[in-house]
Amino acid sequence: MDLTGFLPFLIYFLTMAAIYSIVTTGLNVQWGYTGLLNIGIAGFYAVGAYTSVYLTYGVGLAGKTIGLGLPFPVALMGAMVCAGIVALLLGIPGLGLEKGYLAISLLGFGEIVRLVAANEEWLTNGSMGISGLYKPLSNVFQGISYEVFFLILVILILCLFYVAIHRTHRSPWGRTLRAIREDEAATMMQGKNTFRFKLQAFVLGAAIMGGAGSLYAHYIGFISPSSFTSEQTFLIWIMLIVGGSGNDRGAILGSFIIWGFYVASNFLLDFVPAGLMARLGGIRIMVISSLFIFMLIRKPQGLLGEEKWVSSLFK
Repeated sequence: MDLTGFLPFLIYFLTMAAIYSIVTTGLNVQWGYTGLLNIGIAGFYAVGAYTSVYLTYGVGLAGKTIGLGLPFPVALMGAMVCAGIVALLLGIPGLGLEKGYLAISLLGFGEIVRLVAANEEWLTNGSMGISGLYKPLSNVFQGISYEVFFLILVILILCLFYVAIHRTHRSPWGRTLRAIREDEAATMMQGKNTFRFKLQAFVLGAAIMGGAGSLYAHYIGFISPSSFTSEQTFLIWIMLIVGGSGNDRGAILGSFIIWGFYVASNFLLDFVPAGLMARLGGIRIMVISSLFIFMLIRKPQGLLGEEKWVSSLFK
């Protein structure tokens, strides 16, 4: 095996898997612990990505440099804050709806974000996208060393999110979220403001997704509306369900497994007849969907299942 060609691929795979793990962790806050059915993941992901671009700088709008030129850490935090504000504005009227209606409204939000990005060329360069995006510390690290640096950065951020979210899930706040998911009426009878708790979880999860969007944009160096489709939302949902909804480690495990399967299917290009080449994307989604259905039937709790902290529930 040619290691010179395999190492960049491995780094790319690990980096993208870690970014998807961050998104799935955000979804786990919303669905796994609170029972909020978010089908607008790609929308929050896109909001974070575009916000981060405008806060740093990029080249892509008629060859002009855009953005405020702020440091990457500021852009990352700004992406999270912006995604969180959007979630707050959506959550105040939306979280009072039934789960099905909430899901439909968030699906519409995701499509609105994609369509705005595709049609408002003055803002996003339309379907051509924005290229030449800022890469933090690219003047210090070059070539493969930069890829390793960014992988380490993403893993450190993933670990930070994991530790913070895991601790909150084991706190009284996290236990209240699980109580709301299981029986919101009974939780209200205990004197809890369930709407406030759901809104907090919704905003937190969306902010994490926005942060992942920022990392994605600056790693790839290019964003376009095609990067934030409903297929991305579908893929992230499968990652969480396969790994284990309600389990922070399961969210990460599912991300690596499904992304690994998704990437590995690219190697089938050499064995696919020319007539099926254009349909490979659809075939890949069909196979992943079949895996998803199999998991729901045979192991609905996922590979790891929900974490149980029975002894701490009554503290």
